[in-house]
Amino acid sequence: MLDTVLKVLRGVFSFIGRLLLALARLIAVPLGALWRLFLELGLIWKGVVGLLVVGLAALYVYFIWQTQVWTNFNPDYPAQYAYEKAQTPGEPVGAPPTASPAAPEDTTASPGAANDTVQPQPAQAPVAAKSCARSAIAEVTADLTDFNVNQNAWISSMVLYKAGFFGLSWDRTPFLDNKASFQRGINAAVRRTAIELVDSLGRQRGTSQIDADLQKARGNLQFAEDSWYFGLSPFGPKTPTPSYYRAAIRDLRAFNTRLEDCQAVFDARADNLIQYVDRIANDLGSTSAILKDRAENYHAGWFDTRADDRFWFAYGQLYAYYGLLRAAHSDFRGVLAEKHLDGLWDTMEQQLRSSLNMQPTLVSNGREDAWFTPSHLTTMGFHILRVRSNLVDIRQVLER
Repeated sequence: MLDTVLKVLRGVFSFIGRLLLALARLIAVPLGALWRLFLELGLIWKGVVGLLVVGLAALYVYFIWQTQVWTNFNPDYPAQYAYEKAQTPGEPVGAPPTASPAAPEDTTASPGAANDTVQPQPAQAPVAAKSCARSAIAEVTADLTDFNVNQNAWISSMVLYKAGFFGLSWDRTPFLDNKASFQRGINAAVRRTAIELVDSLGRQRGTSQIDADLQKARGNLQFAEDSWYFGLSPFGPKTPTPSYYRAAIRDLRAFNTRLEDCQAVFDARADNLIQYVDRIANDLGSTSAILKDRAENYHAGWFDTRADDRFWFAYGQLYAYYGLLRAAHSDFRGVLAEKHLDGLWDTMEQQLRSSLNMQPTLVSNGREDAWFTPSHLTTMGFHILRVRSNLVDIRQVLER
């Protein structure tokens, strides 16, 4: 048995060594030809080429840094929101305390006017401006987008990510693509939520007017994920993806500001929650099918270069939906209380949070019964199906 294990390990390390040697040769041959060409250039051209090489090297350092450092990544991020103190969005909140009464005026008669008295004037309380509750769903949607494009660089539209690894897409390599997949997973959940905000949550019934800010936010979030300053199809200058997503952040926060001023609508009805839960369950069902297909048809173990893309996209979805469903718990507090669903909803949130504990350094796609190469995709698929099952149960209770 020990001899078999050692033989397998030697084979694995031998394969890795041959792979690294082949990659080194692949890189060294064109670099050697370029170096010989550089030596034949004149002094001015050498200076120009040198500046270009230094600039490209600095760009790669920045690119690698951005792909490896995940700023403000925190699976417990929903804890920063005070959901327990929230009210149903759009409903008036308690009026702020009134100002203290003014000090009473002096009623002592002045000399020579003994019969004259000064009547005290009652203090006038200032009229409080009307204020309504904000939407936690809209707030979390904006904050998740802010996390993607402001607190972190949006990887998918960076020029070096688009260029790939010697022409090979980074998604087909085992490195520098995990953060991009994670961000796209978050964006998939955010896009779905923006659609629901426009179609049902941010309006009364189906015949009312669509909210203009939510409409703009949805359009901006649907923009292509990989747009840079210049493109080939169509040919010409473009607006990069992060600019559109930053505009969506402003639109979502403008909606919440208007909601706080009682000038917008959030329709926290049970049928709207049913639709939102159903859409999320469908999204997770689709992701589970993608994981299942990869896990069943590819068994390269640690050497499956697409397994990490599938895993971190699914992780990004769960990361986003954890915060969004916690926000839905706040926005639909009255509906959940009426249906006695708080306990089941809490269970679903706990399952979502437990799925985020799975953060492998390397993603493996081995067989389900493998002893050396685990199947991280199968495990992630199990977590997703557990959450989806909770959502289906919630939907059934809401429909009663």
